[in-house]
Amino acid sequence: MHISRKPGEQLEVDWAGQTAHTIDRESGEKIIAYVFVAALSNSQHAYVEAFPSQNLESWITANVHAFRFLGGTTRIVVPDNLKTGATKASWHTSEINRTYHEMAEHYQMAVILAWVRKPKDKPSIEGAVGVISTWILAALRHEKFFSLHELNEAIFEWLFSFNSKDFQKKPGSRLSTFMAEEKPLLQPLPASSYELATWKIATVQFNYHISVDKMYYSVPYEYIRHQVDVRVTRNIIEVFYHNHRICSHPRLYGIAGQYSTLIEHMPDDHKQYIQWNAERFINWANNVGPRTLAVVQAILASHKVEQQGYRACMALLKLADRYSLGRLEAACAKALSYTPNPSYKNIATILKSGFDKVADEKPEVQLNHQNVADHGFVRGADYYGRTKQ
Repeated sequence: MHISRKPGEQLEVDWAGQTAHTIDRESGEKIIAYVFVAALSNSQHAYVEAFPSQNLESWITANVHAFRFLGGTTRIVVPDNLKTGATKASWHTSEINRTYHEMAEHYQMAVILAWVRKPKDKPSIEGAVGVISTWILAALRHEKFFSLHELNEAIFEWLFSFNSKDFQKKPGSRLSTFMAEEKPLLQPLPASSYELATWKIATVQFNYHISVDKMYYSVPYEYIRHQVDVRVTRNIIEVFYHNHRICSHPRLYGIAGQYSTLIEHMPDDHKQYIQWNAERFINWANNVGPRTLAVVQAILASHKVEQQGYRACMALLKLADRYSLGRLEAACAKALSYTPNPSYKNIATILKSGFDKVADEKPEVQLNHQNVADHGFVRGADYYGRTKQ
């Protein structure tokens, strides 16, 4: 059945069955290049470009380049039921790939998948693929290209000739029909091109971070052990929970294992820990007392890297909360009487045993120096088990 298409209504897109190739300069090996084809249903004005693969990134980039080439977008785009366009394809219902659907939303287009194994509902692209395979790819099959850029430059030259060639059965060409009838009816392009985004599923770990490409990004700690959706672009990592964005981070590059952590995502006790530094520990200890100050300074000075002593100082804070500032100051004084460099363990042991409460007792010995000089040390009656009479 002949179906008339309205100008500017529909764009059909697909991968061509025939491939092109480039040549590696060093090895001379042929590298396959996959050819993307887009054609308007009314004027059959076409766009062609070669890509290194048929993955999602190439598919989205090809569509974006086609829109830019046309100078606008149609209301409907009709792809084949390929995996980069659809996640589930059937005669009754089809599910659009999430990234592809997001791209269509950006350009305010509707995606209508072609029927499964029914290419006749997109005849323009099927006809264009056949003609392009003969007109362009066959013409280039004996030429050598050492990069995709060189290959695409040659394709664009032949594409202009293809679009400018007169129709056999009606006046004009694809280009003239497009300029006269379709281009004025295309939807304008948005201010910025769509930025490719991929979606992943991640589980928030116990340290309230998720892993994306071996980099770690913080999430509010309330979502620990929950599954979240992650939108990954070239520059931004966005995290969604039940379709609500809960946070975002600049994307990390370089050595694997880097962390991007926001303080507001931490539990309260972690916030307190991260905000402490040597100066703050010293000021706190000075307010407690001179002995506590001496202990904190000794702990910080005992490590090659100052930050290595932060945990011990943080533990002293907890001892003060548990036992009181007065007892901590007494325990530090007791520890300093034994060693000039006491450790957290020394202080904790003194407080746990209660030894900080024991006053230092010095035995008072009163001797009669004259008696000692005269008689020496004489054992009394008590020594021999007798009492004085």
